[in-house]
Amino acid sequence: MKKVAVIMGSDSDFPVVSKACAELKAYGVPYECHVMSAHRSPALASEFAASAKAEGFGVIICAAGMAAHLAGVMAGHTTLPVIGIPCKSSNLDGLDALLATVMMPSGIPVATVAVDGAKNAAILAVQMLALADDELAEKLEKAKQDMLDGVIKKDAALQEKLKDI
Repeated sequence: MKKVAVIMGSDSDFPVVSKACAELKAYGVPYECHVMSAHRSPALASEFAASAKAEGFGVIICAAGMAAHLAGVMAGHTTLPVIGIPCKSSNLDGLDALLATVMMPSGIPVATVAVDGAKNAAILAVQMLALADDELAEKLEKAKQDMLDGVIKKDAALQEKLKDI
């Protein structure tokens, strides 16, 4: 099974990124998590992205706040899918990071999830890997069914409460 790289621009992004790590672990997907900066260590980030495919990675997830150029730097140096997680900061509530992550030039796509949307980034990475892994695809199907069952159960409980009104 291919690994997922989870890269954060700063260790201060770890509270967000940890949700992606936990989700990947829940699906049994191997991952590595590192701190690399598009601005403070651009050569390191570029080298990592350029060698990621050869190192057994299938997807790269990048989390960054403010200027949030990390996902774009990674995407510019690899053919692997890159998923960006814009992180909320004290400046502009993450809007700056969202725009920096989603507004990529033609030819350098970055799939972008919601601000602080690490769990969805991990699920999207699992979906990408599941295209070539039936076991992962089955786990995703079960997760969807579990969500459906949960909604049905909550609706049944609501219907019971409504009888008392």
